[in-house]
Amino acid sequence: MEGGSLTMSKKERSRLVVVSRVKEKQMTIKEASELLGISYRQCQRIYKRYIEEGDKGLLHRNRGRPSNRKKPAEVTERVLALYRERYWDFGPTLAAEKLVERDGYEIDHETLRRWLLAAGLWKGQRKRPKHRKWRERKAHFGELVQMDGSHHTWFDGQEDRACLMDMVDDATGRTLALMSQEETTVAAMRVLWAWVERYGIPKALYVDGKNVYITQREPTLEEQLSGELPLTQFGRVCKKLGIEILPASSPQAKGRVERKHGVYQDRWVKELRLAGIRDIERANPFLGKFVESINMKFAVEPRSPADFHRPLPQGMDLSSVFCLEEERTVGNDWMVRYKSRFFQIVSQSNLPPAKRRVTVQEHLDGSIHMVYRDREVVFTEIKELLQKLPIPHQKQEILAPRRKYIPPPTHPWRRFTLQSTRRKEPALT
Repeated sequence: MEGGSLTMSKKERSRLVVVSRVKEKQMTIKEASELLGISYRQCQRIYKRYIEEGDKGLLHRNRGRPSNRKKPAEVTERVLALYRERYWDFGPTLAAEKLVERDGYEIDHETLRRWLLAAGLWKGQRKRPKHRKWRERKAHFGELVQMDGSHHTWFDGQEDRACLMDMVDDATGRTLALMSQEETTVAAMRVLWAWVERYGIPKALYVDGKNVYITQREPTLEEQLSGELPLTQFGRVCKKLGIEILPASSPQAKGRVERKHGVYQDRWVKELRLAGIRDIERANPFLGKFVESINMKFAVEPRSPADFHRPLPQGMDLSSVFCLEEERTVGNDWMVRYKSRFFQIVSQSNLPPAKRRVTVQEHLDGSIHMVYRDREVVFTEIKELLQKLPIPHQKQEILAPRRKYIPPPTHPWRRFTLQSTRRKEPALT
């Protein structure tokens, strides 16, 4: 606390919202502990400190202090060096056992696993699928929302398939849908945006393993140094909103949204035919009323009345959250190139840019925005440079082959050559 203000982390701000609901009797401490993912006793202690100290009581007590159980940096470096040298193909559990038996380093296997992940020496392995069993619905609205795309021939008389992006709440079966040409990142962002505006930010999303939601690529050097996992554009949006992404191992695991696909493929196709709609542009405005009728007919009440949706943070602009972001290099002349387009940033000072990277945001409406050093900057597009650049794959003009020039007999070069030849001829005797 400095100057009468509190500096809180994202986790602490989230706790503040939840415990304030407990104080206002909107939910119980038990429900708050489930929403925060902590034990009941820990939630009691947090709530007690909040009542006694106010917002300050939610700050972590160990902020700014190193852990008493942290291993020295020399031990970490030595263990990682031994792993690279001897145990490079060992799993963390077996490597931890060998480090104790052969080298005398007593390291817990989970600690070693974190070290290896941070150093890029280990990649989490997918577990074998377990025996499936019936799972009870979640107790709270917004605790888990399933999301998937349904590819189907939606329009009567057309063979082309389109995609219906569908979100279904696990506790209530309440659904929200949006039609798109394909199951793309933009389509997933649009349907999640609509859900957040209507109900709030859900706690978790249950999705399949498509590269729209989860990426299998190797982490970049910057991600390895910062200890972050690779994220898709959609995963980055969920991280900003604090939504946990849970991957499903099979279509049967997210059965509620799969069964809802069957409802849409049966009823929505008939509704479109009756309304004479045969394109996505006309279908989406008509879809909202149909979704409300589906919810009134099939949605159920949750077991608990507490809503696990979180309100939007004050001042958050969703258009800057639901967008495509890429890092670009800033030149000394404050010039940025993005998708073969050139942008001139209004100079922030008379000196070259101190930070060479800028975040380019492409909003869903197609507009371009740039964030430099955590604030949006003003820029203009320069189209003259684009006109001077060669267009990729452009067919070059085919010119006729140049004919070889043969000098005529009267050319000075021929006379000079003839005289030189005569001088070299030997005299006849």
